[in-house]
Amino acid sequence: MLSAGLPRVPTTGVLYLHGFNSGSASPKAALMREACAGLGLPCVTPDLPHRPDQALDAAAARLGELGDYPLVVGSSMGGFLATLLAERHDLPGALINPAVAPGRLVADWVGETFVNRYSGERFVVEQAHRRALEAMTPAAVTAGRYLLLLGTADETLDGRDAFALYRGARTILHPGGDHGFSALADYLPAILAQGGHALPPGRVAARD
Repeated sequence: MLSAGLPRVPTTGVLYLHGFNSGSASPKAALMREACAGLGLPCVTPDLPHRPDQALDAAAARLGELGDYPLVVGSSMGGFLATLLAERHDLPGALINPAVAPGRLVADWVGETFVNRYSGERFVVEQAHRRALEAMTPAAVTAGRYLLLLGTADETLDGRDAFALYRGARTILHPGGDHGFSALADYLPAILAQGGHALPPGRVAARD
């Protein structure tokens, strides 16, 4: 059974958290800012450190800019971090192809060098990334607080893992959707509705 899970009151802002090796200049972050601007809703899309524990601290530090009851939105690794913040602060969340067991994911990347296309930063994934993620991973979540958006053709994560962890959350499956969830613009009204706000369909156009 799906929980009603509606916010107690309209949320006071939106915190959008990008995925691994992404940034605030990404298309999804830009779409979120545009959608919120159209509603006069405060929106923060921080650039997060590549170390997950530092990224969580940086994200938490921005909550204070968004009033008493923000909506936390995250994509992929950002969805993982958004979950931690939503659980810790009793907030509603909207998760786009969230990472469920990110320690297992980055284990395959240990020793690999990445370059962030938005910031130009170069870094190497270390065992410390994996250990931090494993220590941060929750055993269970309060599914009723979330909207879950899953692409059925995610090439990076197995959506069945997210469906199992967030079982009971309101869930939208996008047929053929990839990990980047390029159809995000079409689902912005649903994401903002999760925070108690009405965004007219088509108000924000897709970006390349």
